[in-house]
Amino acid sequence: MSGTLARFVNAGLLIAERLEWLPPLLVRLFVGYFFFETGWGKIHDLDAFAERFVGWGIPFPHFNAALSAYTELAGGALTVVGLAMRAVSIPMMVNMLVAIATVKLKTVSGLDDFVELDEPLYLLSFLWLMIAGPGAVSLDHLLGRALGLPGWASNLARDARYSSRSPQHSPGGT
Repeated sequence: MSGTLARFVNAGLLIAERLEWLPPLLVRLFVGYFFFETGWGKIHDLDAFAERFVGWGIPFPHFNAALSAYTELAGGALTVVGLAMRAVSIPMMVNMLVAIATVKLKTVSGLDDFVELDEPLYLLSFLWLMIAGPGAVSLDHLLGRALGLPGWASNLARDARYSSRSPQHSPGGT
């Protein structure tokens, strides 16, 4: 029985390993398109967007509205293609932190309200992409290969170190 279970677990792990390129791609496409689309809409009605900043009490509303909108537009486009993903994640997370702190927290009366906000999920998505990288289906991956930088787009360098079956290369080995 334990041999059957071990084969089943190993088969599942093999499938997961072969599909590890898929989650970062799907997250990038989803959040990247979302931010590209919202950024596009905001820059095409920048005056109305700036008026919302005035209502929220954000300083320098016209400048900050433009900065936010163009960050979403450019950051969304770069996220979709997976270019400079780790660097792009930083201003995208800052955008979400500002939205949470200046607008969204005003409507939050408890943890239940907070976990229903979209912005923390977007922030966490960019945090994950910054740490894990954009994955194998990205321009960063192609750039990393061209520059000879394994792990540029993912944790491939770390994975390569631990892929050997010998104890000296395993995470728990000496």
